Amino acid sequence: MSGRMSRHSMEKRLRIVLQCISGQISRSTLAKQYHISETTIQDWIRAYRYTGIDGLKESHTWRRYSPELKRQVCQDYLTGKYSLRMCCDKYNISGQSVLRRWIRQYTSGKTFTEKSGGSTKMKAKRKVTRVEREEVVTYALQHGKNYQATAEKFDVSYQQVYNWVRKFEKDGTNGLVDRRGQRKK
Repeated sequence: MSGRMSRHSMEKRLRIVLQCISGQISRSTLAKQYHISETTIQDWIRAYRYTGIDGLKESHTWRRYSPELKRQVCQDYLTGKYSLRMCCDKYNISGQSVLRRWIRQYTSGKTFTEKSGGSTKMKAKRKVTRVEREEVVTYALQHGKNYQATAEKFDVSYQQVYNWVRKFEKDGTNGLVDRRGQRKK
């Protein structure tokens, strides 16, 4: 399941999955009845079969996959050994769109890195001096713009690091001046 909120309760998802698995009602009939795509119902069934009721719960975190796993899944798919759906089932990938993104990345020659999907929680605000911002930007640039690692090292948000680097690249150290609260001239 993705990190966004579903408009379908866990109870409703379970009821739909059980009706479909038992053969009481077809997937296409349930899809029409509840205005849900058949693919979504298929994903719910897969999640239920793989992890039981826990597979139907809302997820509010990103799943992490190792670069090795991503490469293996892409190779399995690209050799024709498995379909997208089969790869997702075999390796417990959260969705076909995730796998498609990996395949695009893999076939374009980009490497997979150890990273998370980012944090959905915002960091508590803290005052950061211009000197600290310069240090953060320098570190990020020296480490290949690894914004996540930089944010964790300096205890600031990913978005702050990203914005400071952009401003630094555009305006140099003058871009790192905090102008909040100042009137436009």
